[in-house]
Amino acid sequence: MSLHPVRGYWFLAWVGLLANIASLPVIGLVAFGGPPLEATNISLAISLAWPAAIVGIVASAGLLAQRRWGVVLAIVALAMALSASLPYGIIRLVLVKDLESIGGISVSLAMLNLLALLYWCRPIHRKNIRL
Repeated sequence: MSLHPVRGYWFLAWVGLLANIASLPVIGLVAFGGPPLEATNISLAISLAWPAAIVGIVASAGLLAQRRWGVVLAIVALAMALSASLPYGIIRLVLVKDLESIGGISVSLAMLNLLALLYWCRPIHRKNIRL
């Protein structure tokens, strides 16, 4: 049986792995960087951002091994990241008004996560990968 991954599969799997590994220290810098919203930053980092990044690393490993559970885990990781970055970015934009800083970056990352989530939710990914 020949496996032919969908266009963009390998690129997004590698980008996901590298981005999730790179995000671990960045999350720490934002969380413990001080005001504004210091308590919010720390609680979001510990409860959602770091777990989403770790799930993303495991998902990328599964995708690179062409396992079906990698696709499912990628969907979970992207949903976790989206559920944190979009509301956080909107609140940060409204309260702190930093469009060119963390708030704007957070909303931009939320949009990228949404596009990646739409890509990995395509049914072809679940049909074309071995168990």
